[in-house]
Amino acid sequence: MRIGLVVDSACDLPLDYLEEHGIVVLPTTVRIGDAILADERNPEATLRFLHAHVADGGAGAETTPYSVEQISRLFLERLVIDYDYVLCMTITRTRSQIHENARQASFAILSEYRPVRAASGNNTPFALRLIDTQSVFAGQGITAVEAVRLRAAGSTPGAIRERLEQLALHTHAYLVPPDLQYLRARTRSRGDRSVSLLSATLGTALDIKPVLHCHRGETGPVAKLKGLDAAVGKLFEYTGRRIREGLMTPTVCLSYGGALDELHALPGYGALRAACEEHGIELFESVMSLTGMVNVGKGALAVGFAAEGNARFG
Repeated sequence: MRIGLVVDSACDLPLDYLEEHGIVVLPTTVRIGDAILADERNPEATLRFLHAHVADGGAGAETTPYSVEQISRLFLERLVIDYDYVLCMTITRTRSQIHENARQASFAILSEYRPVRAASGNNTPFALRLIDTQSVFAGQGITAVEAVRLRAAGSTPGAIRERLEQLALHTHAYLVPPDLQYLRARTRSRGDRSVSLLSATLGTALDIKPVLHCHRGETGPVAKLKGLDAAVGKLFEYTGRRIREGLMTPTVCLSYGGALDELHALPGYGALRAACEEHGIELFESVMSLTGMVNVGKGALAVGFAAEGNARFG
């Protein structure tokens, strides 16, 4: 059986990995003023757009995920022909419309695919399953990598789906946003009042950086530290501890809102890489999606892994 894998552009994995394993990306369109870019996980295009537009006007950006019609067209023109079973893994439904759009598109896809497949000489059934990763950015990468591993191992579609749904319950994504004022402006532009003016002003004045945690679709702070280096170093240290305690998959994903050489220079990065090598953990690094950067800011760091339990941060 030909099993296809689909993610949305917020899923932080390297472009060469996505291409090597034939993972299809549902793009998000980002508009800042008159500048428009389709976020298709291209790091060079992302960095050019970042330096030209995100730093100054990113807080007012408009992000538009693939519509119901666009998703339907992608499947009916390509995926129902290329594959027999497709797993579509999306950013948590609590943070984006993409999961709901894919859900609505699935009705048209499953009712209209037969003549399309028949025209290509295939009269067998087609199946589509949606997986809410319940995570964001680097956290989404954990589910996609596991899907690739299971497919390569010859697992059945049902077994892959069951494993991914279980894994989503134990995936942890952590974010360190560098600029609270930017984060407040960005959240307010989306109607989110979770970052108050007072906390953003005091945090900026005192150089306080939060560490945000997304788990099972819910996001909130788990720590507030003085200085970006302290927040990043603590997050890397914590991730190393979770690695030593044992992860559910041999995978850690990192993404950064800038060039990767800047990521490698962050405090604690070397120790984290060493911990991954010591414990047989594959470390995936990527430039953060443009979608992610316009939401959490240039220079943001994201870490994702899957582990049972919710160990205390710190």
